[in-house]
Amino acid sequence: MKRKFQIEGISCGGCVTRVKRALEEHPAVEKTQIFLQPKGATIISMKEELSVDELQEQLNELEGYTITEIN
Repeated sequence: MKRKFQIEGISCGGCVTRVKRALEEHPAVEKTQIFLQPKGATIISMKEELSVDELQEQLNELEGYTITEIN
């Protein structure tokens, strides 16, 4: 299942790499695509549905990033 998100705090390729790695550490996340145009737009492929809170927990280890779902 694929869902769309917006991640605030992404400003460069290094941010994309760090955030992608953190999200993909979760066993239910298969693949993460993060874009710089538009900045912070994200598509996450999951094996099972995760809540925004669960995804935010993955990002909390990095500090400075917040995730919200886009419908």
